[in-house]
This record gives sequence, structure tokens and C-alpha cells, in this order.
Amino acid sequence: MSRKTTDHITGAQQIIGELGLPEAQRNERSALSLLALLNLTSDKRWPAAQAPLIGITPIMKWALEHYGKDYAPNTRETFRRQTMHQFCEAGLALCNPDKLDRPVNSPKTVYQIEPAALELLRTFGTPQWRDNLAAYLAKRQTLVARYASEREQRRIPVELAPGQEITLSPGEHSELIRAIIKDFAPRFAPGSVLVYAGDTGDKWGYFDAPLLAKLGVTVEAHGKMPDVVLHFTEKNWLLLVESVTSHGPVDGKRHAELARLFAGSRAGLVYVTAFPNRAVMGRYLDQIAWETEVWVADAPSHLIHFNGERFLGPHVPAS
Repeated sequence: MSRKTTDHITGAQQIIGELGLPEAQRNERSALSLLALLNLTSDKRWPAAQAPLIGITPIMKWALEHYGKDYAPNTRETFRRQTMHQFCEAGLALCNPDKLDRPVNSPKTVYQIEPAALELLRTFGTPQWRDNLAAYLAKRQTLVARYASEREQRRIPVELAPGQEITLSPGEHSELIRAIIKDFAPRFAPGSVLVYAGDTGDKWGYFDAPLLAKLGVTVEAHGKMPDVVLHFTEKNWLLLVESVTSHGPVDGKRHAELARLFAGSRAGLVYVTAFPNRAVMGRYLDQIAWETEVWVADAPSHLIHFNGERFLGPHVPAS
């Protein structure tokens, strides 16, 4: 690794530290991520820093091409969760500035250096750096609050009851979760109580842990939870609903996982896969587990039962 390359990585680590980010982000991975956000190759000086839109995988490829650092594909989530998330929280980078309502888990997610941070970093190594850094830090919290407010305005409101509302990160996945709560629950589990609603931005979007514990289930690993859990109090059923926009339905493997997770439940378990429309459902028909239900948001009054024998019988037309 050349002297210039080492200097840039060391400089980026110094910047991350002086901006007050935690020790866990003052490493080579984060330094290279910052350099990629600036497109600052080893042959450029800091005043030449730029502000490209760049995603996680392109950042990793950039690090290999320009700094010879080869990261395994399975470290992608480490970049996202342990570097870029903190950069965005600190106001150093912006997430999806080109499309603020893009889902945070979208494969098209991109990041960009924040404009004020770009101006600051262009002065790194100059006599003006210290004064500029002090001025930047003095107003950074205002910038962070402003961008957080912009993100909050684009969140999806979900009414649980009159006067009670939660918000979810923007995107098709959250829109389907809202439809499950607003359209599916009143039709097929009237009077049910929301126990859990996941969120792509914050997996614990809503969680009534005490209620679930009363029903015999304690959950610590939120990644294993279905997207929506409803308690149908009239029948004492727990409806475990997966919201499918890009990931799979309740297949045999997922059915077994949920059965284990909710094994202690004193309520009966009902497994449901929700799709936004029949076109999406069609892609997963051969994967859906038997003894489960399927609901499609664009035909909200219908429910498909994957069994056969239990509900076999003549259809009675509505009067």
C-alpha cells in the first residue's frame, strides 16, 4: 500500500474521530467508506473531494479498485449497520437524498456526503481546518435535526385505534403492513389487538411485549418475528402475518421457525401470508406452506386457505 494511500486512510480515521463518532467507527472500513463518499482516490488531494451517490456494494468495489482492500460479500451488512448507519445518524452522510421515500432496505439505496460536511472536509489538512471544524460542530445538531425531520415527514402513518397512531418507514413493505392492520384485521379478525408491527427502518416498529408475554411468548431476537402479530381476542388466536413484497411467504421452513418461536403460546396460532396483489402472489404460489392462509391487499374481502379438505364445499353466492 502506497504512502499516499495510507495517508488518506489515516486522515479519514482522524476526521471520523474528530467529528466525535464512536470508537467502533474509527476503523479502516469506515475510513474507506468515507473516502468512497468523497471519491477521494489516492492521487487526489482533499480539496478535490466530490459528492457522488453511491451504494454499499459500489463502496466495497471502490475500496478494492482504488485502495486494494477486498471485502467479502457477506460484510455488506457490516458496512450498512456499523458504518453508514452511524454516518447518517451523525449527519455526515445522507441516505437516499435523490429519493427520500425510497425504502431503507431497498437494493437501490444510495448515500451521499452531506453538503456542509463536504465543504468542511475539503479543508482538511489546511490552516483553516480547526476553525472550520469548530464552526461545523457548533451547528451540526441543527443539521441532524433538520434531516431527521424530513425523514419523519415521509413516514407512513398507521392508525391502531382512534387517537392512537404509529408511523413506519416509507416503502411498499410498510404500505402492505398498513393494509394488513387497516383492511385485513377488521375483516377477518374483528376486534383484534395489534401485538407487533415490524419496520424496515426500526424492526421493533410497534411491540406490546407485555401482552405477548401474557399469552406465553417471550421474544428477544426481533429478526425472527413475523411482520405483523395480531391477537384475535374473541377466538384467542394469534395471527402471525408475513408481509411479502420482495421476500418469501410462510413456506415450510418459515412455518417451522414461527412454530418454534411461538411454541409457548396459550393462544391458537394462525399463519398468514399477505401480498400486495395477485401478480406478486403468483411468484410464490409453489412455496406457500399447507395449513396457512393467504390474503391479497388488492382483493381485501377474500382469503385463500391452503388446505382443501377443511373448507371443501359448494360456494354460496352472496345475496
